[in-house]
Amino acid sequence: MRRTGIPEDDRRPTAPSRHAGNLGRDDSRNHGGGETDRHSMPYQGGAPPQDHADDPSTVPLTVPGRGPGGAGDGDGAVPGGGGRAARRRAAAGGGPGHRARRRKRPRWAKVLIGVAATLALLVLGIGVAGWLYIDSLNDNITKDELNLGDNKLARPEPNAAGQTPMNILLLGSDARDSAENLRLGGAHETAGDPPRADVQLLLHVAADRSNATVISIPRDTLVTIPKCTDPDTGTVYPETPDTQINLSIQHGGPGCTVATWEELTGIPIDHFMMIDFAGVVDMADAVGGVPVCVDANVRDPKSGLELTEGDHTIQGEQALQWLRTRYGFGDGSDTGRTKAQQMYLASMVRELQAGAKLTDPGKLNTLAQAATKALTVDTALGTVTKLYDLAEDLRNVPTGGITMMTLPVLPAPSNPEAWLVPDPGPSEELFALVREDVALDEANRKPKQDNGGGDGTGSPGPTETAEAEPDPRDTIEVSVRNGTDSVSLGPVDGRAAAITDVLAGHGFTRAVVDVNGTSQDSTTLSYPADDPKARANAEEIAEAIGLPARQIKISPSAESIELIVGSDWREGDRHPAGETDGGSTGGSSGGGGTGEEDTALDTSRAVEGDDTSECMEVNPAYTF
Repeated sequence: MRRTGIPEDDRRPTAPSRHAGNLGRDDSRNHGGGETDRHSMPYQGGAPPQDHADDPSTVPLTVPGRGPGGAGDGDGAVPGGGGRAARRRAAAGGGPGHRARRRKRPRWAKVLIGVAATLALLVLGIGVAGWLYIDSLNDNITKDELNLGDNKLARPEPNAAGQTPMNILLLGSDARDSAENLRLGGAHETAGDPPRADVQLLLHVAADRSNATVISIPRDTLVTIPKCTDPDTGTVYPETPDTQINLSIQHGGPGCTVATWEELTGIPIDHFMMIDFAGVVDMADAVGGVPVCVDANVRDPKSGLELTEGDHTIQGEQALQWLRTRYGFGDGSDTGRTKAQQMYLASMVRELQAGAKLTDPGKLNTLAQAATKALTVDTALGTVTKLYDLAEDLRNVPTGGITMMTLPVLPAPSNPEAWLVPDPGPSEELFALVREDVALDEANRKPKQDNGGGDGTGSPGPTETAEAEPDPRDTIEVSVRNGTDSVSLGPVDGRAAAITDVLAGHGFTRAVVDVNGTSQDSTTLSYPADDPKARANAEEIAEAIGLPARQIKISPSAESIELIVGSDWREGDRHPAGETDGGSTGGSSGGGGTGEEDTALDTSRAVEGDDTSECMEVNPAYTF
């Protein structure tokens, strides 16, 4: 039972949780009954909307891609388990129970700069004589507003060469808003319900187009969805903390997902692109099938996928089965399913870039129709010619310069077995690298002296700190929230008030208690994006209380600096990191405290887009 007698411990709305004993699968997509459209109100307490995590009829899809080589056998059968899987094992000296040693960086990342390549190839194939046809394709594309929030971030200034980075949010929707989507997605009782953006990836392209970074986020991650306004109905959706990120699309449309990402990361987003069930299947059919490979026989009764070991060319509903398979791949979790989706899309990229199936005008028309009907984009991308221009721009990024990371996360204190939360330290380091246009790949990391975007190390550069001196301590405003609540221990009553007193003792006399308690594993210090001295002021506070610099983050919605005291700091006047290091920990590189230990982000698993050697790993429990 949570204690609520102390005002500062007023609890947040109850975080969503799955039914006990059924953490992977739920019975419906939302509760409350009644008919809803795609802009229907999200849940308001009680049992949360459900995610069908294990239901093969509702497995999420990903963004459109185009892609690479390798031909299968047409019907997918490779007798005796031959093909790439066997050849790789032989080359590696392994037997049937061994997989070939993976190269460091898998192949699928190529999809992420090929997002618009389909439409680019379409326009190239149509040629100058096809402008009237292009106009008809424009009518197929669904457009929506880019950002539905109140706190839109400013775009970065161009560098000395006039170049600016580009950020594109890629979304996969499970909408059942058409007969075809309903047939493919199943769960007929949810027809007409608001969709969820189950797949979300942020593509960052460097200003000089020398590299690209992709951040993916697990769909079960709890975030704060900011206030959003539906552009069609005028409905205002209030800010909702501790909410699963895939529900953000229900707060007015994909523009609220964009607003959520800007709030979470401090990264301004230029465009979004979204695809649904039918779009993926139509595009697979249009290209004549997509080559895939599995390292063993696989049979997944949930998705219906059944393949023998080796190479296959899949299309239509078999392609959808591949994309929905969870249990049959990897360890049976969403991680394996996501990997399979990424490999599939990379293969589609290679097929389309090879151009082998784009010489027939009829097939070209089919692909053009499928690609444009599949897409929902922001209004600035709402024509084929604009999508083509974007694709041409993205083609300048070398395949070897693409890296991808999944957002570092931790189990959510409210329900550690079902939900995740961003790991504040490494997550903020990752976001800072992207904000400062610094490559994740060490080979491409270099100083950004021409645009004042940092020193190439991931430290905040002049665009963020402007080498500003902090204001006098007695003029710095900071609110303090109690985030010490956890499943096992509950909140520390009066903790926000205690830390407010500590700050006052350090001269921060304008520190105040925010009575809205929350639950957070790690202490964070957020500062507003539009104040050039806010970072320096936040570092001054961190210096006083021993908070590592990696736990300082930018927030576009913040009006002043906010300190959330997490469950990692339940007692004492200094943050445990400061006590351990025996010195200050503020500043852009630790400020004389933790120094190198402040670099919590592990980029060793960042992947590069030039690997073409991998087969999908099959879960041994689902082979035959």
